[in-house]
Amino acid sequence: MNTSALVVMLGTMSLVTGLMIYFFTRVLSAPPKPEPDSFLDNDDDPDRQVKP
Repeated sequence: MNTSALVVMLGTMSLVTGLMIYFFTRVLSAPPKPEPDSFLDNDDDPDRQVKP
């Protein structure tokens, strides 16, 4: 393998690894969405009521 191919391969691998780490940290550090704990907790929410 010549030098230019090795440089391109290492650059690509580092770019992909860096993007993977960036997005993993974004996903894992995102605040949780406030959601009800069960289906019974949704009864008071007007957006979740059955519309006739």
